[in-house]
Amino acid sequence: MSRIAHETMRHEFADAAWQDHHAVTRVDQLREWMGADADGNLIRDVERGLARAPMALRITPYLLNLIDWSNFLEDPIRKQFIPVGSELLPSHPLLKMDSLHERKSSPVDGLVHRYKDKVLLLATDRCPVYCRFCTRSYSVGLDTQSVLKKKVSPFQSRWDTILAYLRVTPVIADVVVSGGDCFRLKPSRLLAIGMGLLSIPSIRRIRFATKGLAVLPMKITSDHKWTDALVNISDAGRDQGVEISFHTHFNHPREITDYTIAAAELLFKRGIRMRNQSVLMAGVNDDPEVMKQLVKKLSDLHIQPYYVYTCDLVDGIEHMRCSVRLACQIEKAVRGITAGYNTPLFVVDTPGGGGKRDVHSFEHYNTQTGLAVYRALSVRPDQLFTYPDPLQSLSPDAQAAWVDPWRAKGMLREAVRAARVKLMGLE
Repeated sequence: MSRIAHETMRHEFADAAWQDHHAVTRVDQLREWMGADADGNLIRDVERGLARAPMALRITPYLLNLIDWSNFLEDPIRKQFIPVGSELLPSHPLLKMDSLHERKSSPVDGLVHRYKDKVLLLATDRCPVYCRFCTRSYSVGLDTQSVLKKKVSPFQSRWDTILAYLRVTPVIADVVVSGGDCFRLKPSRLLAIGMGLLSIPSIRRIRFATKGLAVLPMKITSDHKWTDALVNISDAGRDQGVEISFHTHFNHPREITDYTIAAAELLFKRGIRMRNQSVLMAGVNDDPEVMKQLVKKLSDLHIQPYYVYTCDLVDGIEHMRCSVRLACQIEKAVRGITAGYNTPLFVVDTPGGGGKRDVHSFEHYNTQTGLAVYRALSVRPDQLFTYPDPLQSLSPDAQAAWVDPWRAKGMLREAVRAARVKLMGLE
């Protein structure tokens, strides 16, 4: 290949529009990346995984280029985006499609109002790539063989209703703009959302949540209109005394590349405050040394490690979930390796709508049944919320008990009873 041809390919690869246009969405496209010697059994394994997955396949050439194809099954990048049937385990019996009850906490379409002064604005149902572990697999992305997605109404009608709700609810001071992923918003729409929120005096903090910096960093450096829109919102917010921040989502140190560094440095120089939220996943970052590397690399890029979530209950990822005990152990290993403000808080987003709880703040935790019970005083003070460890972390007898509906109900009752007894003793 000539030097000119090589330079042309490198220029195309660094262009976000090219990446988006060449995203892999079908197994036959994936076969091309695997090469002419692709194992037919492996292709069929991927097909079986996709048949079970609640999220459609969509992965950028940038991410595909990070996968170690010689170690495909064990690769931490592959595990996040490409399912294989051979690794799937039965989901936990407590799984529900909308496990966090977001739809029940939506006063208007596209807005989740769970915490008193904070809302989640779902600006789109599309993403640059689709993560297997997506909490919103009930609505984000295309229909799959296992899930028919809840279709969202046209944006403008939702946006007008959302703005009206925010204006008459002045207790709301904090808005998280997510989706989907705000990387999929047109610059004009991103700017309209940001300026619309800034027009409401009661709003003091706006966060734009995206996985884009980890999966499509060249958008920041090549889509100048989009980046300018974000910076214009940030500058306007600073002038008004409103904090604007950019929340991204890295899970493994290998996701930080020269493209990432260039994008993060550009955002930092233009005054964008950045934070990161990770998800703790078996085979990806459930190793203290891997998590330490990730925290250090993010800190060096001025991306504050903010949260590490335990996996939500999502179909097809039981083998990726980690126990509460392991999450606590890894947090202990990470704490103290760097400045406290760059040390992430490990949290459980409690099933049933209790919101985020510090992982070791449980009222009761039984490692035999795998049930941790949390209290959410600021959200639903009279209710207790249970988070189950993955089945494979339990003994064979406990796993069998969870398959028996009567024994499962008994374990749940006992966990809640034990938590209430403890709380009675404290009050």
